[in-house]
Formats: sequence, C-alpha cells, structure tokens
Amino acid sequence: MFKKLKSGIGSAVEKLTQKELTEKNLEKPLYDLQLALIGNNVAVPIAEKITKEVEQALATTKVGRLTSRKKITYDALRKAIIDILESPEEEIDLLGMIKGNKKNGVTTVLAIFGPNGAGKTTTIAKLTQLLIDNNLTVVIGAGDTFRAGAIDQISKHCDKLGVRIIKQDYGSDPAAVIYDTIQHAKAKGIDVVIADTAGRLQTNKNLMRELEKIVRVAEPDLNIFVADALTGNDAAYQAEEYDRMVGIDAIILTKVDADPKGGAALSVVYAAKAPIIYIGVGQKYSDFKPFDSAWFAEAIIPEK
Repeated sequence: MFKKLKSGIGSAVEKLTQKELTEKNLEKPLYDLQLALIGNNVAVPIAEKITKEVEQALATTKVGRLTSRKKITYDALRKAIIDILESPEEEIDLLGMIKGNKKNGVTTVLAIFGPNGAGKTTTIAKLTQLLIDNNLTVVIGAGDTFRAGAIDQISKHCDKLGVRIIKQDYGSDPAAVIYDTIQHAKAKGIDVVIADTAGRLQTNKNLMRELEKIVRVAEPDLNIFVADALTGNDAAYQAEEYDRMVGIDAIILTKVDADPKGGAALSVVYAAKAPIIYIGVGQKYSDFKPFDSAWFAEAIIPEK
C-alpha cells in the first residue's frame, strides 16, 4: 500500500538532508520532492503547499546533524499532510449523528453518489453492514434506474444483509424511488435511508441534473461521494464537479488496499473540501474502516 509514494518521498528526503542547508542547495531536492508528490497523484497545489512547509521548516532550523535534519523534514511532511486531510472545518461523526437523530425520532437520509466503477454498490453494502453492527435499522432506495443490472446487484446485497429495498422498474424516475423509500422509512420507524444513485460520469450533464433532482427531493442529511483511489488525480476532478453540482459533505475512498501511490486521498479532500470518513480495503463487508489522517501520514512517510 502506497509503496510508490513512500519510496518517492524517501528518496527526496535523502537528497534534502545530504548537504549543508542553504537556499541554493535546497532548491533542486525540494523540486524533486514536489515531483515525487505530483507523480503519485497529489494535486499540484497540494504538492506545492507541502513542499513549501518543508522548506520553511528546514530554513528556520539551526540544527546541523543529518539525523536531526531528517527528523525535522519528516515531522514537517507529517504535519503538512495531516493539516490538509483535516482542513475541512466540520468533523463528521456519522454514527454519532445517526444515533442522535434516532434518539429524537428522526430518520437519517444518506445520498450515495459517484462515477461509474468507483465501487459505489459495494460501498453501500459495507456501510449497511456497519450500521447493522451498530444496532441501526436500514432501508435502501434503488435509485439507479439507468444501468442494466444495477437494481439486481443492489438487491442481492440487500438479501445477504437482510435489509429491505424499495425499487421500481428500470427507467423509472429515481427521485420518486428515493421519495417512496423515505416515506416508507418514516412510516416504519427505520433509522437510516441509504439512497443509491446511478453511477454518473461527471461530464454527463443530463444525468448530473437528475442527481440534483434526487438531492432536492430527498434533502439528505449527508451527500457522500464515493471516490476510487486508483483513478488518481481524476478522482479530484470528479469530486470537484460533483461538489459544484450537488455539494459533497463527506467522502468514502475505495480500493485503498490496491493503491500503490496514495496521493488520491490528499487530492480528493482538497478538491471537495470535505473529509474522508471511511475507506474500503477489500471486498468483504468487514473491509471497511474509519479513515485516520495520522495513520495515512505514517503509511506514506518512510521510517526515520
């Protein structure tokens, strides 16, 4: 996991700490660090920000020993990365929010969306399992009425999980499906509605408008964007477009276990200005973990 980014950072840090610190001999290794970040799916503005913070940390230090310079560099990298991942102002406690709503007799509505192939359906199943494990009841609205097999796919997951699914025929109005799901949940006292939506390419304006309609009708408590770590910088562009069209409150990053680079996490948070709340690390329902920015920073920074 993240081997390429970790290796690139390690190589750049070695160059940064080999010589006596002067403004001139810092320039090339700092540029190499920036290239290592960009080459591993870190968006250019973020790579520039991280590099600048490392430069400032090294420029202000009076420590001459190699080991101390390395520690300062790694500490600056770690701090910069954590600051970016924690930059969205609002911290989201998903389970706490849902349980608070439940206590007040309110059904929580979660809208799940993202591009084709991001792993949205599997993510919905994993999220449902998490909610069940926390003694919460769930109903799923099959709002993907466009893609062949989509309703069957989510229905199979619902059968395995033992949860109700509200669905209509292919070609039906997805906003109407989600509306019916919410009404059902309120009538039955169900804690959470998960609104599935069609996987849309962010360039398809008609389908994006349909997503806008779903969000307008459902008035979700959270719009959750599912991003594929393997798409790299494209995930950031996708997030930016979805955020512009419907707004992103939180991110779930999938396929993290298969990502050799790691930069997508930084880029997608920067683009959407929303926190990553969970990550997918496998195919099983249990392969679903809360995201921890300190863990991520440690995972991409080599051992000192």
